[in-house]
Amino acid sequence: MKQNRQLLVITHLSQLVSLVIGFGSLIAPLILWMSQKDTVYQMDAHGKSIVNFQLSLVVLYIVCVPLILLFGLGLLGWFILGAISIIYPIINAIKVSNGENPEYPLSFNFIS
Repeated sequence: MKQNRQLLVITHLSQLVSLVIGFGSLIAPLILWMSQKDTVYQMDAHGKSIVNFQLSLVVLYIVCVPLILLFGLGLLGWFILGAISIIYPIINAIKVSNGENPEYPLSFNFIS
């Protein structure tokens, strides 16, 4: 296996593709992870954490829907989740480029 930090950084930043085209924050890193997990060192661990984070965001967005209808608090939840979904991929891409381990908050283990 080869070590390719640039590809790991691109994988983390690929979550931001939804800011440009409106969707794909799960699809782009999933494709990169599935195609490179056996050839790039640590891609499997990084890909799993990214996919778990994106699936967790989907679940949390769905949880916010009834909160919008009941209390209006779901709008605040959507705003916070939106900020987290932009900030943490950037922070973790910087961590990966410096050789540190990334951590995603609010992430459930769907894939272990």
